[in-house]
Amino acid sequence: MLELKDVHVVHKARSGGLFARDRVHALTAASLSVRAGETVGVVGESGCGKSTLARVLVGLQRPVSGTVAFRGRDLWGLRESERRGLVGSSVGMVFQDPSTALNRRLPVRQVLRDPLDVHRRGTPAQRDARVRELLDLVGLPASAGEALPGQLSGGQRQRVAVARALALEPELVVADEPTSALDVSVRAQILNLLLDLKERLGLALVFVSHDIQTVRRMSDRVVTMYLGRIVEQTPATSVPLGARHPYTRALFSATPGLISPINPIPLVGAVPSATRPPSGCPFRTRCWRADDVCAAEMPAASAEGEHLFHCHHPVAAGSTDVELIQERI
Repeated sequence: MLELKDVHVVHKARSGGLFARDRVHALTAASLSVRAGETVGVVGESGCGKSTLARVLVGLQRPVSGTVAFRGRDLWGLRESERRGLVGSSVGMVFQDPSTALNRRLPVRQVLRDPLDVHRRGTPAQRDARVRELLDLVGLPASAGEALPGQLSGGQRQRVAVARALALEPELVVADEPTSALDVSVRAQILNLLLDLKERLGLALVFVSHDIQTVRRMSDRVVTMYLGRIVEQTPATSVPLGARHPYTRALFSATPGLISPINPIPLVGAVPSATRPPSGCPFRTRCWRADDVCAAEMPAASAEGEHLFHCHHPVAAGSTDVELIQERI
């Protein structure tokens, strides 16, 4: 359905003097495909490029190089009107903070109707009916349509954001940290809502989150990012013990569980700057397996079925955290 090939995104950032500018490598050589009906989870530390990847997927961020194709059509090779029509009607996005993602001056009814008006879907009466249908779809009463976003709770606002993303019946929904701004008691409701809607509507879903265990349980495939690069793509059923990249193993080892104790694999050193990324493998400055080869060149993708990883010295599949901790020490 959607395919990224060798996508690069570079931002300019002020550094030091008035006219000094740094180049922030937000996304480097990113290649990713999303199939119809699939849930892809994206994990990684803050600043690793997850939100930039989400914006590229929905056509909000133009890459400096590489291609983004939806249903085989290069988005940035289309005229602006064609691109807006294709992406706007086929892809929906749920942003991180519903308090800033929704227009506070418009009633919920108008917030949900705006996509229908912009893309001229149906008659005015049909648009009003669609708004009522959307409210019911996300479990909100019809009376919520007359409220302003500020009069709703955080969970209700996020339900409105989900409803808006579904207004045009998209094939793909990209959710960028959809629960990070919500109370813990509300997060499960929104996650269950997304899963339920995905199954009922046959959606493909890209789910970006810091909550690694939630990503693992919700996803068909887990994508690990580090310093703007996709370093591993693995079936969700294979993580964590089946993960081959040292960073993926370290990331999952530091995640608390309800039953098993935490045995984090120690990583020494600070995360490198995205303005001056290290040569070769970006993880080598914190990796216990790194050597001169890792510093010399970025590892090419290794494939084991649908499992892809970029590492010169991958960990053995099935190795335990304790074994890797002993190896690290």
